[in-house]
Amino acid sequence: MKRILQQLYKDESGAAMVEYALLVALIALVAIVGVSATGASINNQFAKISCKIATPSAACDQ
Repeated sequence: MKRILQQLYKDESGAAMVEYALLVALIALVAIVGVSATGASINNQFAKISCKIATPSAACDQ
């Protein structure tokens, strides 16, 4: 029994999987934040363009 517990304690194959999962989660989080920030910026640009098309003489700063 003691030998089995020592083998389980020394086995690090599960730790590598956890590290990869954390790395993938961090990359996904950065990608989501980047895409949402870019999406908001693009949305603002399209809103300004549509405002200028609708009323060319208006100040379309939002």
